[in-house]
Order: sequence, then structure tokens, then C-alpha cells
Amino acid sequence: MLQKASKLGHSSPVVILDMRPGLLDALAMVRARVDAACFPLPLPGALRARRTRQDLLAQLDDYLVPRLRTPEAPLLAVVGGSTGAGKSTLVNSLVGRPVTEAGVLRPTTRIPVLVCHPHDRPWFEDRRVLSSLPRERPGGAGEQCGDGEPWLRLEEADSLPPGLALLDTPDVDSLVTANCELAAELICAADIWILVTTAARYADALPWRLLRSAKEHDVTLGTVLDRVPHQIADEVSHHYGALLERAGLGDALRFTVPELPESADGGGLLPRTAVAGLREWLRYCCEDPFARRAAARRTAEGTLAALRATLPALAGASAAQHAAVVRLSAQVVDAYAVAATHVREAARDGAAFAGEALVWWRGYPQCGSEALQDALADGVSALLRTAIDAADERAAEAWRGDQAGEALLAVSKWEPDREAVAGRTAEMVRQWRASLTELAYKEIKFGHDSGRVTAATDPEDVAALLATVLLGGGAGVGAGERLAETLGVYAALRMQDRVWAEFDEMCASLLETERDRRLAVLDAFGVAPSQQSALIAALSVLGKAQERGLQQQRKPQEVVR
Repeated sequence: MLQKASKLGHSSPVVILDMRPGLLDALAMVRARVDAACFPLPLPGALRARRTRQDLLAQLDDYLVPRLRTPEAPLLAVVGGSTGAGKSTLVNSLVGRPVTEAGVLRPTTRIPVLVCHPHDRPWFEDRRVLSSLPRERPGGAGEQCGDGEPWLRLEEADSLPPGLALLDTPDVDSLVTANCELAAELICAADIWILVTTAARYADALPWRLLRSAKEHDVTLGTVLDRVPHQIADEVSHHYGALLERAGLGDALRFTVPELPESADGGGLLPRTAVAGLREWLRYCCEDPFARRAAARRTAEGTLAALRATLPALAGASAAQHAAVVRLSAQVVDAYAVAATHVREAARDGAAFAGEALVWWRGYPQCGSEALQDALADGVSALLRTAIDAADERAAEAWRGDQAGEALLAVSKWEPDREAVAGRTAEMVRQWRASLTELAYKEIKFGHDSGRVTAATDPEDVAALLATVLLGGGAGVGAGERLAETLGVYAALRMQDRVWAEFDEMCASLLETERDRRLAVLDAFGVAPSQQSALIAALSVLGKAQERGLQQQRKPQEVVR
């Protein structure tokens, strides 16, 4: 067994722990870029990207960075497995006394329990590893997930050798989602993985998912086949070994625990002989300098390799997010561009002059200028509201034809507040109408000073004629003639050009404001265009740091040769 463990230590020639200074700087950059990445749009693969991001942060914070900063830190052996596999009983038996709850109630382990030698407690107390977990029960919350925030319970045991800690994790297949996620996170913080399964469940999908993850991270791995009936012990062990060999994990150490009366109900300790092999292997990994360095180095290298393999996938998911934002934004912009063109053309064709406005014009000037201006303002407001509604529907229709847009419509508040739109439109038209009246007052004063306009000219009448010329289309020709007679042809034409420019500016401003409100649905997700390039750049920096470390390692070897 010890010979096999030594073999594990030779798995890679790269001495990652000797590269620490440059590598830590590169990992700090990687961590910052991964932490800043977000995948909020409900796209295919987004959920996996979010989980990958969390896994990467957990690997960096809980294992890789602490291990590289302090290579001499205690080894952490994480005991994981499915519900009822006997993890807690195994930990208690390795320690020699009950330190973690074992029993028939599932899930038994509701919080992670870390057991270490008293000399090692300070290392785990200050949260250099597993930094996301408080060391004290927060707020007096209950231990069960759902009763309070998760926390890490520390236990001391003189029976463990200094430099080794055992971590009993929640079930990775727990029905409590928080338990399951926490267990997966804790496994990523291990120097040594101990996978516990049973004779009845070793061929299930879950153990092999964990084993594939162990292979991906190239960790120092031990497997425990628990509750193996004596009658079929050889057959089960042989079959399990063949499955491991087929999965490329033939060098993983295997320990078998027979089905014993003492452990039948999961509540007692196993005989010392049942866990002697596993205990001796863990002690060897901890106390032998070469084996200890090999275990830490191998897991660090595997975690780093997995990190480099995962970052491109994360960058790809980031590119998909940004591409979706660009695509969906363009559809909104296009819809409002069509609306702007429609408003411009419809206004010049006299669309706002139909209905009530036309009736008031026919009764002008007897009806009064204010009533005519009110009707024209209402017509402009109606034209703009219709254009905004059409733009919203055009954009929504485009989104329904897009997988990302369809998913976003289902979870976002796309439908605008129609009353609020009407209020903003009415206010914008009111301001435009006020500026038109102000222009009329200024022009009459200027004309009066120059002798072109009589003192009896009413600015409100001029403003009403201006609006009618602007919005009346063919029906407003008469208003233009009256305006020319009142102010002069040149002044009338100059005012019309200015009013048209202000009208177009008013419409463009309103439509852009409403468009930007729709785009805010996308902007709120915070998908930065530089996110993908930032992740790729971090990957490049990490690769260069590793290469420099390898070159530094080769130089002393060349000198020796």
C-alpha cells in the first residue's frame, strides 16, 4: 500500500509549489477576472457557467491559493460520498471516538465537521482555507441546513497525527440543495479525497461522477468500499477494481470495510482493524516528507490544470452572453429607428391633424387659438404613443424569434407602464408647445421693433398657425398663407424651419428615452463587453507564469548535469 502511495507522488515532474511568487500574482488576476464575470441572461449553458464560476472561486479561495502560500500547512483529507454511505462512521472510527453525528436519519451530516490535531487548530480557525464558512454557529442558528447559514464545526483529536485534518462533508446527493452544493465545494478544497461508497451502490452514477472529477483534478485519491458482505467480498472488490481501471483510475488506493454488526446501524465505531489500512495510509501521506509534498503538489497541479482547462469554456459562455446582449439590443434599436422614421413621415403627412384638430381648424379663428393648440398637442401625443407601442411590439416580436430573447421575455419585466409612457409623452409635447409659443412671442417683438408686425398681433394666434402649418400637411396650406401675411414670407419660412427642427429633436429625444428604458432591461444584467477578453488575458498570464516557473526549474538541473 505504501509503495502504491509513493507511486502517486511521482505523477508529475512539475514542482508547482516552487513557482509560488509569480504564480500567486497570476492567480490573483485570474480570481479577480473570474469573480467579475457574470452570466445573468437565461441562455443555454448559463447555469453551468455560473456553477463553473463558483467552483473556480471555491478552488482558488479554499484550496489552491492557501496551499501555494503555505505549502507546509496541514493536509486536508475530505471524506465524501452519497447518502448513507457511512462517511461519518468512518471519520469517527479513524479518530477513535464520536466527533460527527452518525445515524439512520438522512441526511445525517447537515454541517461539515473538520477534525484536526490540537496543534493544527489555529490554521483552520482563521479561515485561510474554506474562507466562506464561519467557524461559529451564526446567530445561534440550528445545525440543519435551512435553519441558518452553513458553518464549519471544528473538533480536536489527539489521535490524529499533526499535519492531517479530516473533513466530514454533507451528502453530495442530498435532497437539501444547499447540502449538495456545499459538499461539492468542500471536495474542491481537499489535498486528499476519500470517496466512500457501498457494496450495494458502487456502480451508481454518483460515485463515478465524483471519481471523474477526481481524475480531472488529478488528486491523491483513496476509495472506501463499505459494508461489503463476506460472501461476495472478493467478487465485489475485483469488479470495483476493474471499473476503476477502465476509468483510468487504476492507481487509486482501494480500502474495503466488511459488513459488520458494529456498523450495521451506522451509529457505532468500526473495529480498529477495519480501518487500519486507511489510517496507516493517511499517516504515511502526512508524516513522510516526500509523500506529503507529493500529495499537496499533485492536487495543486491537478487543480491548476483543471483551472486552465475550464477558463476557455467560461470565456466562451461570456462571449455568448455578450453576443446575446448585442443582438437583442440591436433589435430594440432597429425597432425604435423604424418608429422614428414613421413619426417623421406621418407628421409631415398631417397624421396629427385628423379628427378633432381638423374640426377646430375649420372653426378657426372663432374657436380660439388655445383649443386648436390643445387638439394639435393631443394629436402629436397620440402619434408618438402609437409609434412607441409599435416599436415595443416589434422588438418583442424579434425577441420571441430569438432563443435568448424568448427566455428573457419570460423572466424580465419587458412590458412598460403605459400610463407612465403617456405621462412622459404629454410632458415632452407640452414643453415643445411652450417653446413654440415662446418663439412666436420673440418673433412678434422683433417684428414690432422693425415695423413689420402691428402691436395687435397675438402671439398665441401665431403659435397656433405655426403648429397648423407644421402638422396640417396639405390641409395646413391656408395657415401658412395667414402666417406669411402676419409676419412676412421670410419670417414665416424661417420660423417654420426652426419649428420643424425642434419638433424632430423633441420626437427623437422622446423615442431615444423610451428606447433606452427598454435597453435598461439588458443593461441591468451588467454583461461587460470586455468580460471575455479579460478571462482570456488572465489565462494567458497564468500560462506565462507557469512557463517561467518551469524555465527556472530547468536551469538548476542543467547546471547539475
